[in-house]
Amino acid sequence: MQLRKVTAASAAVIALSLAATACGGGDKKDDNGSSGGKKITIGIKFDQPGLGQKTPQGYSGFDVDVATYVAKKLGYGPDQIEWKESKSADRETMLQRGDVDFIAATYSITPEREQKVDFAGPYLLAHQDVLLRAGETAIKAPADLNNKKLCSVAGSTSAQNVKAKLAPKADLQTYPTYSACLSGLQSGAIDALTTDDDILAGYAAQAQFKGKFKLGGFKMTNENYGIGVKKGSGLKAKINTAIESMVSDGSWAAAVKKNFGPAGYKNEPAPKIGDIKS
Repeated sequence: MQLRKVTAASAAVIALSLAATACGGGDKKDDNGSSGGKKITIGIKFDQPGLGQKTPQGYSGFDVDVATYVAKKLGYGPDQIEWKESKSADRETMLQRGDVDFIAATYSITPEREQKVDFAGPYLLAHQDVLLRAGETAIKAPADLNNKKLCSVAGSTSAQNVKAKLAPKADLQTYPTYSACLSGLQSGAIDALTTDDDILAGYAAQAQFKGKFKLGGFKMTNENYGIGVKKGSGLKAKINTAIESMVSDGSWAAAVKKNFGPAGYKNEPAPKIGDIKS
């Protein structure tokens, strides 16, 4: 009698499980992105003009264009993409928890990060640089930043790297946002803003800043941007194939020109998959 009760209970559990699977299974994707799910969730920055920006009209930027192209190659149209903000400090956790399928958010490939997540790419080689006023003539090399007011955002290591290695007498000014740094640069309160050159180009390419700023072109570091995926995910190989296709058909170059061209950004050629510049 007891055996029959257990069997009946087990059967009920199995029946409920099958019903739940039948109702909800159609939207679920495995780590290969191959189960035909209706949506794909992609992490981007929401606050970086030219790269990943949320606006009243939607989402725009180079990372958005790359991610949209990759999603298309994976079988998802623009209306099937769910964009999720991926702040720098949250990216590894978001991938590990499965909050997103992949992340394209100025995500530099480093050995430390590769211990936690996998990377497709790289799809862009950026460099730490400085942004200057268009008429600036006194700053021609990193050493010229000595005794100059150098701005970066709170929590960034870019300005500290310059001060430690290239211009020890630079006067560091910490502002809450890059937009605030730009305002200070425009007004003359600061002399230079430093971070990755593509981020600088994205800000400088905004319509309200057209012709007001220029990149120093110093190439102080190499930043290999990759697309982050969960460790062991089969998406890595598929995304690599999509990136290669984007480069070969001209879509990559078109996206660079569209998002960074107004700032006179002299980009590096598209990197080869797996070629990480130290």
